[in-house]
Amino acid sequence: MAPSSPTIIATDLDEAGLRAFGAELATRLRAGDAVLLSGELGAGKTTLARAILEGLGHVGEVPSPTFTLVEPYSAPPLRLPVLHADLYRLQPGAPIDDLGLDDVRDRGVLLVEWPERLQAGLFLDALRIRLEGAGGPTRRLTWEAPAAWKKRWPRPSGRGPEGE
Repeated sequence: MAPSSPTIIATDLDEAGLRAFGAELATRLRAGDAVLLSGELGAGKTTLARAILEGLGHVGEVPSPTFTLVEPYSAPPLRLPVLHADLYRLQPGAPIDDLGLDDVRDRGVLLVEWPERLQAGLFLDALRIRLEGAGGPTRRLTWEAPAAWKKRWPRPSGRGPEGE
């Protein structure tokens, strides 16, 4: 199922707010979820990914997978296994079969930074988050959510999609 139209979730989100958002998002993740993180260099994609991993129970360093392309995280200690990918170094549309990005989705979560490097049409059921405001003290967070997310994260918290 294709995502809905973009919804502004938060503006003026500082680093602490971004980390709190990631921690809250982690509580709502389920096995099979894919979360795609877009934004320019320095927008906060890795900060958000680290907050999600910490919210799932990771303690310690969370290296950026810019050079390894993929970093796996196991459950336990995490609530769910996670495959964290950073596709920045790939050419747009490059084949990703060897990365095993689908391998975790039957039992865990896929986090992908720079998803615009993926071939068109992949992960249509993903939660797509875009961060804007690199270089400034605050970020604007926009997301495109599949219908299932609207049931999981309703508007009343103020940090979820605008209600339908």
